[in-house]
Amino acid sequence: MEEQKTIEQNTQEENHKKPFKRFFVIGIGIVLACAAAYFIYDAVAFQTTDDAYVETTTVQVAPRVSGQITEVYITDNQKVKEGDLVAKIDPADYEIKLAQAEARYERTLLNQKNAKANYIASQSNIDTARKDLERYQNLYAQGAVSKQTLDNAQAKFDAAQANLTQSDEALLSESGNKVADADLKEIKALRDKAKLDLGYTNIYAPQTGTVSSRRVEKGMYVNVGTPLFVIVPENVWIVANYKENQLRKMKPGQEVDIKIDTYPNHTFKGKVDSIQRASGAKSSLFPPENAVGSFVKIVQRIPVKIVFTEKINPEEYNIVPGMSVVPKVRIK
Repeated sequence: MEEQKTIEQNTQEENHKKPFKRFFVIGIGIVLACAAAYFIYDAVAFQTTDDAYVETTTVQVAPRVSGQITEVYITDNQKVKEGDLVAKIDPADYEIKLAQAEARYERTLLNQKNAKANYIASQSNIDTARKDLERYQNLYAQGAVSKQTLDNAQAKFDAAQANLTQSDEALLSESGNKVADADLKEIKALRDKAKLDLGYTNIYAPQTGTVSSRRVEKGMYVNVGTPLFVIVPENVWIVANYKENQLRKMKPGQEVDIKIDTYPNHTFKGKVDSIQRASGAKSSLFPPENAVGSFVKIVQRIPVKIVFTEKINPEEYNIVPGMSVVPKVRIK
């Protein structure tokens, strides 16, 4: 009797466990089916790549004149605004050059005024001499004056004519341009250049951003074009290098989910801005020449520019160029 009761109890327990096992198996099947459906949907509706980085256009600041740095107003990783004074070059030499150019300009201006005054005076003198000559010619024809008086009037007219020619040559070149005016324009241009050079001794930030790679120190001598530091703008975007077979349904304007390795728990929002019209290899300095030697087909990657569509607080998320990114473009 006891053995029979034991068998009945075991049978009842097994009957109770069967529904649980059945539901467990069904649950596992549902989970696996959902996971498979998710991965299929993710593969069909999204295109992703881990060959993507944060990018921007950095601005290299360099002096436009040579000289010794007398002041530096920036430090490493400092934020600057467009127009901020960041460094200063010793202006003494350029102040002297400007003073010399201004003096030369004033002297040339005075010479031009004198040349014009002499030309006007020569025109007046020749008008007087011409009238006198015409009057004496009439009087000589009437026998009222002597031949000597007429010759003297002719000599005065010839002298006035020579002075007018000389004054005219001082103003006119062979091409008809006024030499004095041309000289004045040239000296004025040199004076303006000296003013610009003096202004260039103050170095200003050309753009708002953060100072990076600072190589300028007080007391160092710099030449034109010497790199002083780099400004990294706040405006950044993403360059994602997708395989060519991933671009079939990709187009500008599609939404993008952006994961940045630095902030793995946050998904940033963006969109496809544009797709480059050449592969990365074709855009390189030395593009491959497939017609030479043996050929091995390699799947090419095409750079895709992705921009952020949400406003990012730089105090909370410090997104800088070079960070690794995994973007997912929603193609469906």
